[in-house]
Amino acid sequence: MMSLFRTGVFSLLGLLATIPAIALADDSLAVIQQRGTLRWGADREGGGPFVFHKPGQPEQLVGFESEIASLIAEHIGVKVQFVQGQWDKLPDMLDRGDFDIVLNGFEYSPERAAVYGTTTPYYLYELQLLVRAENTAINSWDDLRQTLSASGGRVSLLGGAAAEQFTVDYFGPSVDIALFDGVTDAMRATELQADGIVANVQDLPIWNFYSNAFPGLRAAGAPVGQGFYVGLTRRQDVALLQAANAALLQGRRSGRLQNIFARYGMWNATQQKYTDEQLATADSAVTESSAPAVTESVDPRLAQSTSPTGFDAVRERGWLLVQAASITVALSCLAMPLAILIGLSVTLVRLYGSRLAGRMGAIYVEVVRGTPLVLQLYVIYFLIPELAAFLIPGSQFSISAFWSAVLGLAINYSAYEAEIYRAGLQAVPRGQMEAAMALGMPRNLAIRRILIPQAT
Repeated sequence: MMSLFRTGVFSLLGLLATIPAIALADDSLAVIQQRGTLRWGADREGGGPFVFHKPGQPEQLVGFESEIASLIAEHIGVKVQFVQGQWDKLPDMLDRGDFDIVLNGFEYSPERAAVYGTTTPYYLYELQLLVRAENTAINSWDDLRQTLSASGGRVSLLGGAAAEQFTVDYFGPSVDIALFDGVTDAMRATELQADGIVANVQDLPIWNFYSNAFPGLRAAGAPVGQGFYVGLTRRQDVALLQAANAALLQGRRSGRLQNIFARYGMWNATQQKYTDEQLATADSAVTESSAPAVTESVDPRLAQSTSPTGFDAVRERGWLLVQAASITVALSCLAMPLAILIGLSVTLVRLYGSRLAGRMGAIYVEVVRGTPLVLQLYVIYFLIPELAAFLIPGSQFSISAFWSAVLGLAINYSAYEAEIYRAGLQAVPRGQMEAAMALGMPRNLAIRRILIPQAT
């Protein structure tokens, strides 16, 4: 019975998750200008060259997409504000309204363009095949195909990236792939040949950035599979999308984009050719036919991964760890009292409430204990605002990430607290309640003064 209930809950959540956001009037650009900030979403955990902590100054974010966000914000006439998000959840957070635009290495695809507004491409990327340095048998994609056919093996990929689709299209659906949440994890697993992994497919800018950090890997063959990095906006934010496109075109004409890419070691002949083609098809009123020469050279601190190690890492990033620990302590201090209150209330309802209330309390405990915390956080953070917008058209209800975490942890802990208190209350001899009531003590007072202190 309970399994059927859970199945129904998951099915309902899946159905509700497909509810489209309510289209509002396109005042996106005016709202941003009135606010004075352009909020752009990215995942700094993904690392360079997209967005990462500046070497020697970990409190400052750098990266070519950080600079592109600043370029767009300057064009609009506002300041830029970074908003952190998990990479594969950034589109959901965009739908939720946590930021205005996503700039984080998202590749263009027709499927993505059907759901979101996509800016004009700002970078043409290529895919690079990587193998272990001592592996001399694989020097091309055809060599990898022969190796996989003869002796088997797996290919490591970043889950959800274009490299995954390219690899499946090239080798067929039978290829054995290992998906990772981070690009460095995928490369490290290939370097260690973990779990039979023999190759990795990576965006060329990422490999150029991290190549020094992975001496056990080498590039096999020339780059393949060209594609485009684009920014994402909500589909109804047409004015913002047009402003972003105008900023990118202006940056391409002035050479600023070229300078940004050169600073991070990303400018090459492929980008020059693409830039010339873009400018050749731009507004005929513009006389520039190509971007001007690069005025800034490659910055070795930005073009290659220079992550500190040992004591240097502690010294440089210790304060960030202290800040992170303070957030953890704050979450625990706020969530635990709320969990105790909810858990004790559920226990009292189960033991001393009506039969219906007791069953509802039991269902609450089973559902919360039977679902993962990440799903509960997803429901609170993403689904509840969607439901509010669906039930109350035009509503702007949302819960911040911090308070969503507090509420999610409190609900998750409360189910376990409820079981602890229930066991404690049932362990108190029944005679104590009978004695208290025989002395004229009301039932509620006896529970509060006699049973609960012993059970908790």
